[in-house]
Amino acid sequence: MRKTTLSLLLCTLALPAFGQEHPHHNTHQGQHPGATEQTKLTEAGNSVFATIQEVIHHLTQNPDTDWSKVDLEVLRQHLLDMKDIAENVEVVDQRRMPNGVTLVVAPLTTRADEALERVLSAHPEQLRRETGWEMIVGRQGDQFRITTTSEDPDDTAMINGLGYIGLMAYGSHHQAHHWAMGSGQNPHQGHH
Repeated sequence: MRKTTLSLLLCTLALPAFGQEHPHHNTHQGQHPGATEQTKLTEAGNSVFATIQEVIHHLTQNPDTDWSKVDLEVLRQHLLDMKDIAENVEVVDQRRMPNGVTLVVAPLTTRADEALERVLSAHPEQLRRETGWEMIVGRQGDQFRITTTSEDPDDTAMINGLGYIGLMAYGSHHQAHHWAMGSGQNPHQGHH
């Protein structure tokens, strides 16, 4: 009897907490208008959605935003490219070199193949600007050969440790790049 009473008490106490864990049910029914100071979540669902939401926040906070230049679809497509090159690419080979690394990567989908083409047309120059490293990209059938080297021998271990995904994610330019795209600037000007 004591066990049953305790179980019922725990279930009764857990019900309000359960309802609070799922506020979106009320929001979609119009019972929870907008976010309040009580909202605890910071992520908007996934990184594509969250990045775009962050750009929107900054655009709406700036009274000088030229909305006629804003094109969030361009940013969304770029973020989908980033997602594809992170998730839908297989690293087929990674070979150390005296001054860097050679990687062979294979896209697993047509969209990932197209995304690699787009991203690798701009990323090597950005990496060179930020690090001084040389990234050379070549195509071998359905695979990409990416060779990254440095004139500084102390960088070799880092370049190898970063590997494919680290070299693609490296640097602090991504946020500025995304802001430029989202606010209607052309960060790819001059790229092929």
